[in-house]
Amino acid sequence: MMTAVTPSVETPAETESVVLLIRRTGSRATPARVRVLQLLRVAPAALTRHEIEQALADQALDRVTLYRVLEWLVESGLAHRSADAQGVFRFSAAAAGEHAAHTHFRCEDCGRVFCLDAAPPAAPNLPEGFSLSRIELDLRGRCAECTGACR
Repeated sequence: MMTAVTPSVETPAETESVVLLIRRTGSRATPARVRVLQLLRVAPAALTRHEIEQALADQALDRVTLYRVLEWLVESGLAHRSADAQGVFRFSAAAAGEHAAHTHFRCEDCGRVFCLDAAPPAAPNLPEGFSLSRIELDLRGRCAECTGACR
């Protein structure tokens, strides 16, 4: 499924909001990080790397930089990465302040990620010396739109 995405005209307030999100991670808000995160925030569904590259083609963002930015956004918790039914990675913006303690549902058809009002399971007892940094519960299936239930 190819999603046509045309970045909307960003307002200074939207740009500043993205810059602040990035800076809250303790990192620099580079132009590439800002542009990619802005695109993910306005996209109607998760995007492949190729779709992001096409949408930002006029902004001289090279492929290596894009890979690094996407990896950084995922590691910093500002974006999600999930594989669709064909094994292609798709990226979507994480909502501000999210991902502390809840469950995600990932649609295997369209790649969208939905936050559910369900807490992840309790942490298991870990062997001595182990340290848990986070718990993620990732449910996969087809969303209502892809199953045709919301038509």
